[in-house]
Amino acid sequence: MIKRTIVALPGDGIGKTVLDEAIRVLGAVGFEAEYIEGDIGWEYWKKEGNPMPDRTIDLIEKHKIVLFGAITSKPKDEALNELAPELKEKGLIYSSPIVALRQNFGLDICLRPCRSYPGNPLNFIRRSANNLIEEPKVDVAIFRQNTEGLYGGVEWSNPPLKVYEALMTHPKFILNFGKVPVSQISVSTRIFTLRATERILRAAFNHAVKYEYKSVTLCEKPNVIRETSGMMYKLAKKIQKTEFPQIELWNTNIDAQMMWLTKNPENYGVIVAGNMFGDIVSDAFAGLIGGLGFASSAQYNPDTGIAVFEPTHGSAPKYADYHVSIVNPIAMIESACMMLDFIDEQDRAKKIRKAVAELVFEGKIRTYDMMKFLGSQDVINKGAASTRQMADAIIGKL
Repeated sequence: MIKRTIVALPGDGIGKTVLDEAIRVLGAVGFEAEYIEGDIGWEYWKKEGNPMPDRTIDLIEKHKIVLFGAITSKPKDEALNELAPELKEKGLIYSSPIVALRQNFGLDICLRPCRSYPGNPLNFIRRSANNLIEEPKVDVAIFRQNTEGLYGGVEWSNPPLKVYEALMTHPKFILNFGKVPVSQISVSTRIFTLRATERILRAAFNHAVKYEYKSVTLCEKPNVIRETSGMMYKLAKKIQKTEFPQIELWNTNIDAQMMWLTKNPENYGVIVAGNMFGDIVSDAFAGLIGGLGFASSAQYNPDTGIAVFEPTHGSAPKYADYHVSIVNPIAMIESACMMLDFIDEQDRAKKIRKAVAELVFEGKIRTYDMMKFLGSQDVINKGAASTRQMADAIIGKL
């Protein structure tokens, strides 16, 4: 095996804790790498006015593969207040470094798998027609367009005159907002491009073929958001018909999908959506498999090979200062497995997932969330495993 160089971005809060444990697990399965730590997150915003310094961008550009812990983000006014005094008058505006990563490196493909582990007490259950309790198997791969849509960052409060005049050319804007003072208007755009939409759709269909899913579900709102969701649905039908006729194409509206996912989650395979709806549906499915402690993700650019692997939970600052860390490291470890898949180390990824599956099924070692405790330091005294103990148990299985 070629020894790789991995950029490790701990970020904020619990990010460093879970990242360290994932790296220990990678070592235990025999994956050899040099980990170069990069600077990112809230501390660099406060002291440098940039939560993602150029030196970090250079590291990623050079080494391409990134394991990422978590970051803290705060509203605009709070961010300004926490800047170093000498930076406060420089007109700096905080923006999320993970969004900046996506935009800077074109990480437009986001994959969020949601697989249930048998024996997890947090798994979704339902009552059957004959009054028995069922625990459906959830195995869903959600593809989320990562750089466009509502997260594209094209927005204004009190829009400039040219923007306002352009909006006033649309009859529905005139009808609904034409008499509203421009100073009282805020606008966020939802822009889809043909190229990026085709890329995320093909990524979803190719994944369905590779991993033998029978269907791809487009989860948007084309009956109302006719131009963007409508374009995506039209393209999906064309791509399915001409390139992937063996894969069924399903179409669901995001609101209806929120109802159906708790009625029959086992029916869904690959789901694809724009940025905001993909964010919503992936969090909803993650709730069926145990929540944030089990939710992993990858975001990548197929053209450059640059990829970032991270859990979808945040930095959880309230837990970061605990004397003994209590957070569940499995989401970060699963993200490391996604990295192994990406760099053609699938056998090692399978070994780690098998170890996690056996541990969860046995039920002898559980973090506080798996024991349904509230997150407080005393959960360790109540029998919950610490972050390190959970990682140790996985390593023991390996």
